[in-house]
Amino acid sequence: MTGKKYIESAKLIEKTKLYDAEEAIGLVCQTAKAKFDETVELHVRLGVDSRHADQQVRGAIVLPNGTGKTVRTLVFAKGDKATAAQEAGADYVGAEDMVQKITSENWFDFDVVIATPDMMGVIGRLGKVLGPKGLMPNPKAGTVTMDVAKAVAEAKAGKVEYRLDKTNIIHCPIGKASFGAEKLGENFNALMGAIIKAKPAAAKGQYIKSCVVATTMGPGIKVNAAKLG
Repeated sequence: MTGKKYIESAKLIEKTKLYDAEEAIGLVCQTAKAKFDETVELHVRLGVDSRHADQQVRGAIVLPNGTGKTVRTLVFAKGDKATAAQEAGADYVGAEDMVQKITSENWFDFDVVIATPDMMGVIGRLGKVLGPKGLMPNPKAGTVTMDVAKAVAEAKAGKVEYRLDKTNIIHCPIGKASFGAEKLGENFNALMGAIIKAKPAAAKGQYIKSCVVATTMGPGIKVNAAKLG
């Protein structure tokens, strides 16, 4: 990808330099040249082996300033839990009918799936389609819960889930370029704090191998991982 705007943005950055987080986030705002409000993403490579169960890093955190994205929630619940989800502002609430809609219509107009524990048997049939999209509800992410109203509120407030991919990297949005450096910095610190806190006891050596911030369309800016913990 070497469009004119990308090349302009790349000139602002020293490729080999490791920037302090604050400076990197200031730069990332300057590199946002697209016509739309670009998402700023954080990519963190960890010194763990995700193939081992005791070295998994996974969790969720509500970013102090949200993600800037409108989140559409689908809740699997029945009875008073379904009512609570609706009252909390869930976009879609249902049970078997929603499973049917997804399987027969290939319907995916939602960003987060929340479920009460008793509904997981019903949702199990959707594992093959929800799993690859990262939409399967999970207790660690707080999306399998009896408190569906809280889960809906958190999702709407800008909760992000962080988890390792197969290459031991966490990819996570930390907001929009229009937030400005201060708000993005607060989100960055909150997310990095959660990742550091989630360090598995089995992890040996340097935990944070590398850390990069970038806008959707812009070049990556390396952050000095040694200063992060």
